[in-house]
Amino acid sequence: MAEITAEAVRTVRDRTDLPMMDCKRALTEVGGDIEKAIDLLKLKAKNVVDKTKDRATSEGRVLTMTAADGSAAVMIELQCESAPVAKSDDFSFLADQIAKQFLNGPGAASPDDLMSQSCPDRAGTTLAALREEAINKIRENMVLRRILKVTGPVGGYSHHNGSLGVLLQVSGANATAEVIRDVSMHIAALSPTVTLPNELDPALVAAEKEKLTAEAKASGKPDNVIEKIVAGRLKTFYQTNGVLVEQMFAKDETKSVAQALAAAGLTAVGFTRWRLGQA
Repeated sequence: MAEITAEAVRTVRDRTDLPMMDCKRALTEVGGDIEKAIDLLKLKAKNVVDKTKDRATSEGRVLTMTAADGSAAVMIELQCESAPVAKSDDFSFLADQIAKQFLNGPGAASPDDLMSQSCPDRAGTTLAALREEAINKIRENMVLRRILKVTGPVGGYSHHNGSLGVLLQVSGANATAEVIRDVSMHIAALSPTVTLPNELDPALVAAEKEKLTAEAKASGKPDNVIEKIVAGRLKTFYQTNGVLVEQMFAKDETKSVAQALAAAGLTAVGFTRWRLGQA
């Protein structure tokens, strides 16, 4: 039997990033040949991936990443099987590499398309290969469930535990304004349903306006006052029904979200809010 040296084990370990005992066992199986040991470990890794591919994934991370100039932002949802793995360094590095490539690379039409691309910080390795490495080490299924890229001005926020993320698109010249991230955090916390009043069901708004107008007329107020009363009460209706721009800004409740953005020369265009594991 060939002698398995510590140096050989370290070499295989350095090139595969697998546990020392796995590296030593592989070297033993192939008689100490480093290249054959690495090939054997790659084959075993594919077997592990095949065995885990049908396992359910309900944990993971929603991650956002924004270009420094606010010109684009991405959001991904990478899932795994258990909460401890979602916090692991290997899983976090995989999520980071996927988001980084999506933001700075050529873009992708689907998760599979993105995973076929290269790792930004691991030359010669695809994202799919990096995923296989992580699965082989951790022995859990990992799935890139969905991806989204938005052009700017845009900002994002992802909760520290990876449970939810938000991308907020705005219009205006101040693409790096801090308020974009602040409003993204507001969206994460307060869960608005739409961005603008005209995105609500028109029939619902019309019925509410008719009701408010009838109530105001019953008070005997003149028509010009009635219009102002109805407009003011509609704002409350919009807030209750989750219209982002009409909500009071979580960071400064003396202003609406629209007013907070306007102070920085910005207007809300749209947002996307993802919660881990939800449609």
